[in-house]
Amino acid sequence: MGASGDRRIGIVSTRLSGTDGVSLEAAKWAAVLERLGYACFYLAGELDRPPERSRLTPEAFFGHPDIEAINTIAFSGTWDVTRAADAEHPTIRRRDYFSPYVRPPTVTRRIHDLRAHLKGELYAFIHDFDLDLLLVENALAIPLNLPLGLALAELIAETGIPVIAHHHDFAWERQRFAVNCVGDYIAAAFPPGLPSVRHVVINSVQAQQLAWRAGLTSRVIPNVMDFESPPPAPDGYAQGARADLGVKADEYLILQPTRPIQRKGIEHAIELTRRLGVPATLVISHAGDEEGGDYSERIREFADLLGVHVRFESEIVGVARGTTTDGRPIYTLADVYPQADLVTYPSSIEGFGNAFLEAVYHRRPIVVNRYSIYEIDIKPHGFRVVEFDNYVSRNTIHDARRLLEEPGLAAKWADANYARALRHFSFAVLEQRLAALLAECFGGR
Repeated sequence: MGASGDRRIGIVSTRLSGTDGVSLEAAKWAAVLERLGYACFYLAGELDRPPERSRLTPEAFFGHPDIEAINTIAFSGTWDVTRAADAEHPTIRRRDYFSPYVRPPTVTRRIHDLRAHLKGELYAFIHDFDLDLLLVENALAIPLNLPLGLALAELIAETGIPVIAHHHDFAWERQRFAVNCVGDYIAAAFPPGLPSVRHVVINSVQAQQLAWRAGLTSRVIPNVMDFESPPPAPDGYAQGARADLGVKADEYLILQPTRPIQRKGIEHAIELTRRLGVPATLVISHAGDEEGGDYSERIREFADLLGVHVRFESEIVGVARGTTTDGRPIYTLADVYPQADLVTYPSSIEGFGNAFLEAVYHRRPIVVNRYSIYEIDIKPHGFRVVEFDNYVSRNTIHDARRLLEEPGLAAKWADANYARALRHFSFAVLEQRLAALLAECFGGR
């Protein structure tokens, strides 16, 4: 084929829907790819992309009951799994020197049954849309769907189709995957070392770790936002967000624009809100998901202990404007950000920092924990924010209160941050790097 307009790219992930980081970044990549003249098509277990360009495959979603059942066994790390595996092959006498990390054969068979099904779906996806390249969003990095990763690796090995594997999170970055009975599958496909795969990571630490752990080279392409197109001023609809989020007229709105999961460190945001000593409501915008567990209840209890008004508002903060089943208006994050007086980003672990860039894009003052990727890949560009190092200090409180009390200073910092992000984390940066990567995949043709 000739020009990029003739090229057709299939984007594959477990989920391409909603406001999680992978879905958002995949949408940004698709926008830039379309701008470069490529046509994009989608396969995932949850989809909100154009139906005429999509193949919905429910088993690709990590939350599918069959996949959840596999993950419960694969990553439980308990002797119950060992005993279950022993019971399935009673003719083999158990010895003390056998590994305790064993897998029940029924789980192996289920994984391979689903692998075969998903591989068939992937082949049909490529055939039906006449695809030239696959862009795999995180499905070859974090092992939330083992059959999908294995199916992708086998298909790539069998066809040699060019692949860009866009990695956001790796197994070694999450404690929940450390003890498992599927190490053979993780080694084979998360990520695979295949010649037609170009690996892309979102931070420089991942690039170093991927080279050290797997002997694979990769390119670093950070998360981006469309800083060339500033956000519009809030309209009349957005003006109602503050009241609907439960923030009184005499209160500050402190926004925690993440899911309530443990690594987001929301206890720090609650403590900060309490110690600021001003009337304030802390709004948590997203719902929990596969990593949430009991953490939401934990932070509710912690907020009650400190007497902090916290609102969990995922029901009225969504991907698009609309109305809830009980008649309340739904706002987008773009509606909510301009209403925030302060954005908290107290994560202990992040692959990059989508919420950080969003706050910069909407010119909001930010309080950030100095997580490792921020220290290495973001802070050196000179962003002006309130920082803390794993605990909220008196200086943190002083500086955050100052930004609330001096809007002029907050605006000055916000403008400087926007200029830095425009230079380093814009769509123009992504377009330049993707163009070079695609030329390599297609041999310059």
